[in-house]
Amino acid sequence: MQPAAKSAAAGVSRRLPDAIGMPYPLRMRRKTFARMNCSIARTLELVGEWWTMLILREAFLGTRRFRDFQCNLGIARNILSARLKKLVARGILERAPVPGGGRRLEYRLTAKGRGFFPVLMALMQWGDRWVAGAERAPIKVVDRLSGAEIAEIQVTSCDGRMLGPADIAMVAGPGAAPSTRARLSSDRPSKPRAGPALEAGPRRRAGRGARREGSKLGG
Repeated sequence: MQPAAKSAAAGVSRRLPDAIGMPYPLRMRRKTFARMNCSIARTLELVGEWWTMLILREAFLGTRRFRDFQCNLGIARNILSARLKKLVARGILERAPVPGGGRRLEYRLTAKGRGFFPVLMALMQWGDRWVAGAERAPIKVVDRLSGAEIAEIQVTSCDGRMLGPADIAMVAGPGAAPSTRARLSSDRPSKPRAGPALEAGPRRRAGRGARREGSKLGG
């Protein structure tokens, strides 16, 4: 391959579309997802680092104090401190005085943090099924009132029907960027024709058949 051709090929190979169709250089390491026009990516910006979800797991299990997080997770002190600071800065945890503890502080889930609960449960159920195996699940989550294990988390329609990937379509939301709208409009499956148009064909065929039958009888 000629040097010019190699250079052109390299230029193309270094640029691939990201999740919303915008190209970025492959050799440029992405440092943040915060500007991506995707709620999944922007959520990973908040909780996608190593240890962060396990810290949230501990918070849902009732862990509140720094030393208890460190003891339960076996995490280095400096890493734990950095992750907790980020979770507080992002409004997922808050620091609050320990009841009767003088000036000591503990970490509590905020409303934003508690909103992550179904995500964590879905992740755990996926791991129980596909990683650990249902018969070897390390933890079971039960209803405090009944003692029964919670149901499998499902995606449902507004009228309660369970939905799978083939049952949904993604359309542009109010915060969609132009590139996102363009991609979703090009990926949208074609809609079936309206009922009357679908019914018109069989009626015409029936008419032709009736005329043919009439001509045979007349002959």
